[in-house]
Amino acid sequence: MKLIAGGLLLCGLGFILAGVVGVVRLPDFYTRLHAMGKCDTLGVALVVVALALEQGISLLSAKLLLISVFIALANPTATHALGRAALRAGLCPWQGEGEKA
Repeated sequence: MKLIAGGLLLCGLGFILAGVVGVVRLPDFYTRLHAMGKCDTLGVALVVVALALEQGISLLSAKLLLISVFIALANPTATHALGRAALRAGLCPWQGEGEKA
């Protein structure tokens, strides 16, 4: 069980790292928001599930799995709300290097 939990933990940290690289490398708010929203949700969920597996069957692991469900519901909703608020505030999406908006 510890090996599976360790693998899930490493995968989760890999997804979080990919999201951080996306935030640093991508050109505008919307692409950065997309990268971090996807990677953050999956990465944190994998880390929390790994912690629940490491704990074993207990009340604490049930609480951790419930936290994972709430993260899976809240992160995409928050990402969508941020993107929509930015669009309504007038922040234009990136059009590319050679194109003009």
